[in-house]
Amino acid sequence: MAEGSENLLGAHVSIAGGVFNAIANGERIGANAIQIFSKNQTRWVAKPLSDEDAKKFRDAWRRSGIREVVIHDSYLINLGSPDPDLLKKSREAFLDEMDRAEKLGVRWLVFHPGSHMNAGEEAGLTTIADSLNWLISQRPAYKVRLLLETTAGQGTNLGYTFEQLAYIWDRVEEKSRLGICLDTAHLFAAGYDLRSEEAYEETLQKFDTILGLQNLYAIHINDSKKDLGSRVDRHDHIGEGLLGLETFRRIVNDPRLKNIPKLLETPGKEEDFKRNLDLLKSLLN
Repeated sequence: MAEGSENLLGAHVSIAGGVFNAIANGERIGANAIQIFSKNQTRWVAKPLSDEDAKKFRDAWRRSGIREVVIHDSYLINLGSPDPDLLKKSREAFLDEMDRAEKLGVRWLVFHPGSHMNAGEEAGLTTIADSLNWLISQRPAYKVRLLLETTAGQGTNLGYTFEQLAYIWDRVEEKSRLGICLDTAHLFAAGYDLRSEEAYEETLQKFDTILGLQNLYAIHINDSKKDLGSRVDRHDHIGEGLLGLETFRRIVNDPRLKNIPKLLETPGKEEDFKRNLDLLKSLLN
């Protein structure tokens, strides 16, 4: 978990014009934690991150009020692919993501575990674990921690149950290099209820039993357009979806989650992030 005692709230912000611009973009919406892509996430290959851009990012971060930065990998990457060529491409692209995170001094890299592409869940989960073991072995001295994100389970996407994440976790040799990122919309769509105090506690206790709250390093804080157990990934603005405002009041005031970055991935533009962020802040006790 993050160090310190500050409630960390923020959003996924743009890196347009240079990765270093993300810091100012985060401050402009009133965030003290941000998530970014480290490159154009719609392309497999990007030009290397220059030393100058990395330094400008680190300098801007050091001078700012941003306490934590999280990187999200490209959505193209599939570490569970049964296709050897796509798997090789995905692993190499993820290695580049790790290199970029390390160069920027970002300690958390969030990724969707992967999709089995009709090869079967167990085969997909095993391939993901094999991918992570290979990736970690390629960069043994890195500090960046790889955060498996809970998914909605849409299509053949894996990671929609705590047990699936535990299956991967158990098969990764260097567990100190792993962590978990919870996504509230994904959790709900996957069938984990958060709407009542009782349901919320039950879900958190289940997570703690299977994966351990000590392994939770980031939260994507999103409302959901789709219902409980729908297995459909559609984010909504805070309090406007099916999770409801009280769910988010509970999350931002939970002392167990205080030091964990809670990052918006709600629809819209910068002004929408600011509005959602202001709403979350208004819920703090």
